[in-house]
Amino acid sequence: MNRPAGSLPRPSARAWAEALAVVVAALAAMGAVGALGLWAAGAAGLPSGAFPAVLAATVAAAVGGTVELTGGAGVFGRTGATLEAVPLSVTLAGALAAGAALLRPPRHGPPSGPADLPARAARAAVLWLLALLPVTWAARHTFRVSLGDSLLDELGAALGARPTVGFRADVGATLGWGLVWLLAVCAVAVCVSRRTPLPAPLLRLRDAAGPAVRAVAALLLVYVLLGLVVGVAVLCTRGHAVRTMAVLLLGLPNLAWLALGVGLGGAWEGSVPGGGIGLPMPGALAAVLREGGGGATVDLASLSRHDGRAWVLVAVAVLALAAAGFLTARAFPAPLWWQGVRLAVALAAGLWAAGAATGLSARYGLSLLGIGDLDAFGHEVRLHALLPRLSGLGALWGLVAGLLGGVVAGGVRGGRIVRTGPR
Repeated sequence: MNRPAGSLPRPSARAWAEALAVVVAALAAMGAVGALGLWAAGAAGLPSGAFPAVLAATVAAAVGGTVELTGGAGVFGRTGATLEAVPLSVTLAGALAAGAALLRPPRHGPPSGPADLPARAARAAVLWLLALLPVTWAARHTFRVSLGDSLLDELGAALGARPTVGFRADVGATLGWGLVWLLAVCAVAVCVSRRTPLPAPLLRLRDAAGPAVRAVAALLLVYVLLGLVVGVAVLCTRGHAVRTMAVLLLGLPNLAWLALGVGLGGAWEGSVPGGGIGLPMPGALAAVLREGGGGATVDLASLSRHDGRAWVLVAVAVLALAAAGFLTARAFPAPLWWQGVRLAVALAAGLWAAGAATGLSARYGLSLLGIGDLDAFGHEVRLHALLPRLSGLGALWGLVAGLLGGVVAGGVRGGRIVRTGPR
C-alpha cells in the first residue's frame, strides 16, 4: 500500500537500534567513569553491598536528577541530610558518548535525510526515559549510623533509636531533568555538526548559532583537558594518587570550569568544614572556603591572598578566549557586529550553565533524644556560583573576543571584512 503524500515512513528496527545505541553509549560511558571514580573514592568498601546503588545514584545525579537523603533514629531521634551535586566528569562522559552516537551516520540503508537526526533524537528520548526508570529504582539504599560512642550506641539500641541514613533518587525529577539533559545534548550536537542533513528551521539555527556554540563548547573542553594535565601532574608528584584520581573521574569539570569563571572575573560563594570534604582540592581553594565564618567568596582576589599564582588563571582565560574568537571569525566570516554578538550570547549562556552545574550543597547531622541541634552536630559543604555576575562577564568578554577576533581574522584574510550576515 502506498503511503499518503507527505507522511513519514515508519521507523524500522534498524532505526530503533540506532536510537538504542545512543542510550547504551551514554549509560555505558557514565557507568564506567562513575564506577572507577567511586572505587577511587573508596565507595567499594561501603557495607551491605551498597556500591551498585551508589553508582546508580551517581548516574542519576549526573543527568540532573535529584537524590534525596533520608534518615531516622527511632522514636527518640532524628537524622537529616541534604545533597545537591553534579559529578560533571560522569556527565561529560555521557554527553560526549551520546553526541557521538547520535551524529554517527548509519552504516546501512539509504543516505540520511533532513528529518533523520530529529527522528533519531526523538526515538532516543523515548528509550532514554525507559532506561532511566531502572536506574532511579536502583538508586536507593539505607545505612546504619554509629553515634561514635559505645555507650550511646547501646543506649540508642535499648531505646529503639537506631539512626539510619539512606538515599533514594526522586523518580519524577530524575526523569524530567534527565530528558532535559538529553535534549540539551541533542541541541548542542545539532549546532556542532557541520554536514549532517537537517530540516530547514534547524539548518538556519545551526548557521546562526553553530559557530559560537562550537567555540564555547571547544573552550569548555579545552579547559577540561588542561585540568586533566594538571591533575595528572599532581597525581604523579604529590601523592594521594587514588584520591586525586577520584577527583579527576568525578569532578574534573567542576574545578576546570570554576577556574575558567574565576579567570574571567566571576565568583563563587561557599564553605567547607574544618575537616574538608574527604577528597583533595587545590590548597588555595580549600583555604578560602574555610575562612569567612561559613560564607567565603571565591574569586581572584581571595585566591591570590593564599597563592599568588592564581593570576595565571586570567592569562590562560584571556588567551583561550582570544583564540576562540579568532578561530570562529576566521572559519565562519560574518559582519563584525555579529561576530561579537553571537560569541557574547553563547559565552554568557555557556558560563551560566557551567556555573549552575558546578554548584554543591551537602548537609548531614544527627540529633538524639532532642539533645543538640541538627546543624551543630552535622557538617555543611556549600559552593554556588554568583550566576548574574558570571553570565554578565561572559557576555562582556564574549563581545570583546568576538569583535577583536573578527578584526584580526579580517586582517589575516588581507583586510577583506565580510559584510554578509548569517544565512
